[in-house]
Amino acid sequence: MEIDTAVSALSALAHGGRLGVFRMLVQAGPEGLAAGEIARRLDVPANSLSTNLHILSHAQLVSSRRDGRSIIYSARHDSMARLLEYLMEDCCGGNPEICGQLADTVLRSRCTKEGHA
Repeated sequence: MEIDTAVSALSALAHGGRLGVFRMLVQAGPEGLAAGEIARRLDVPANSLSTNLHILSHAQLVSSRRDGRSIIYSARHDSMARLLEYLMEDCCGGNPEICGQLADTVLRSRCTKEGHA
């Protein structure tokens, strides 16, 4: 991952509304959610949601597909994984004291089938 891509993704997530949308889509899994359902659940106006989805899409954190009259949005787990890898590998600089601690944290907080640690 290039630094510009990481900055774009981190900038997109550095907004409460966009982070809320992204978290919801991650939790929805690969089937995603329709834009109208996201707006209803988050109680946000369609134009605000549209802007947030556009920014997340431009940062390659979400993808969309048409299903009839609906547009279904899904989190791009591959992009999220690359961002996390970039942060762990590049920012740690291979320092075992830092990388090891972060890896332990990730392993302790991994999701179970029920979605809880």
